[in-house]
Amino acid sequence: MENNEELKAEVVEETSTEVVEETAKAEETVAEATEVVEATEDTEAVAEEKPAKSRRGRGKKQKIETVAEEKPQPEWTENVVQISRVTKVVKGGKKLSFRAIVIVGNKKGQVGIGCAKASEVIIAIQKAIADGRKNVINVPIFKTTIPHPVQAKSGAGCVMLRPASQGTGIIAGGAVRSVLELAGIENILAKSLGSKAPLNAAYATFEALKSLTTFGEMAKKRGLSMAEFLN
Repeated sequence: MENNEELKAEVVEETSTEVVEETAKAEETVAEATEVVEATEDTEAVAEEKPAKSRRGRGKKQKIETVAEEKPQPEWTENVVQISRVTKVVKGGKKLSFRAIVIVGNKKGQVGIGCAKASEVIIAIQKAIADGRKNVINVPIFKTTIPHPVQAKSGAGCVMLRPASQGTGIIAGGAVRSVLELAGIENILAKSLGSKAPLNAAYATFEALKSLTTFGEMAKKRGLSMAEFLN
């Protein structure tokens, strides 16, 4: 009986020691696993922070580029109608020069014509632009067209202008079209009845636009109110 009890005690002690060792090993494996998980989380957080910084930098560069691309647009527009070569006979030979015809306008009811000569083409164009800005006139525009039909002459050139309905466009060509476009007229009918030389046609169109009158001016001349004049 005593021997049996001693054997049982020894078996219980061995099993208890084995259980303790197994639990210690299990705790060690759990601790190692947690360390590995924490290390992987740290690496992922660092990887996420790096592209965020790069994205911010790219956004700033794009904003700077878009601001640099914006440029102010000029109010006045110039259109070169003709550049011709002119020779003048002087003592000892011929003198060569260039003549430039330029239309200047802001497409808001103001237009001018300039003509100048120079020994170089660029200088002739610059002088013509300066001359055109000195001779600017105000054009009365009524609903994207002119208030009434008009006809005018300049030298051998003769131009007839008539108002047109919405959507017609500019029915004209050559120098006449350039003058009407830069004046800001969108719908009009035009016909050149005289010389087709660009300078004569441009000046005839210029005179026709200069002779236009508004409804208010005509009502004042007749001594009527606007309601009476329109009725």
